[in-house]
Amino acid sequence: MTAPVRIGTRGSPLALWQANEVARVLNRPSEIVTIRTTGDTRTNVSLASIGGKGVFIKELEEGLLGRTIDLAVHSLKDVPSIVPPQFALAAFLARADPRDAWIQPGGIAIDKMRSGAKIGTSAPRRRAQLRALYPKFRVEDIRGNVDSRIRKLHDGAYDGAVLASAGLTRLGRASEITSFFSIEEMIPAAGQGIIAIETLAERAAEFTVLSHFPSALAALCERGVLQKFGDLLDCYSAVAVHATIDRGITVQAFFGEVDGDRSIRVQKTGPDADTVIDSVYEALVAEGAEDLSKCRR
Repeated sequence: MTAPVRIGTRGSPLALWQANEVARVLNRPSEIVTIRTTGDTRTNVSLASIGGKGVFIKELEEGLLGRTIDLAVHSLKDVPSIVPPQFALAAFLARADPRDAWIQPGGIAIDKMRSGAKIGTSAPRRRAQLRALYPKFRVEDIRGNVDSRIRKLHDGAYDGAVLASAGLTRLGRASEITSFFSIEEMIPAAGQGIIAIETLAERAAEFTVLSHFPSALAALCERGVLQKFGDLLDCYSAVAVHATIDRGITVQAFFGEVDGDRSIRVQKTGPDADTVIDSVYEALVAEGAEDLSKCRR
């Protein structure tokens, strides 16, 4: 009898939803293995202060190396742009709505909020774009899973918050959404809305058949732009990249200061991934993105 595929995941409701979706698409005997990560245990501090995106995948990668799991499931936006060579992102499921959502318990539109309103977000790129759009707000960190963030809103800890619409919809919380930001207003994180399957590099071929081609191509382009900057990008970088696949590839990118006023937006269209990645990178560098992406120490 063939052993079940062991699917490693974090234990949050959204992570478990994603793992079960992978099990459904896999269509083979499988077992969900819950692993607690550093990002789950330290919810009282900002992600940047404890290592950024990597804190959500470190223990899962250890499970892959120790062969206690066969694959790990991630929100692609939580995966650092450069993955160590012993691992591979083997497949990408069909992308959900990549837009960010505005949540306000009283249903107040974001442009109608009072000056000084306290807006919660955990992402540097949202923080920087919100500052550019609405400098009158106080933008502060909000941590925790989707349900706990919504609870904090209803308890009055924040006047409003910005979350990924994909997670809200997947958890049946779409009714909480007051409105959506357009892609142009709030460029999403690279990989937002895409579920990624990570494996040991030697086993990647087993799972590539699960990949949704347009989502995989978008992921390649978005992460490809970030990878051009190598280790210049860090946990403090306010960076967003989004690719649209339609008669060519259009990529929009944002680089900004989390607490400053400088920002860069570029948009390029190309016939293939390599061409558009190069043109976006070159345009960003010409506008000074390397300076904006330097680590804050």
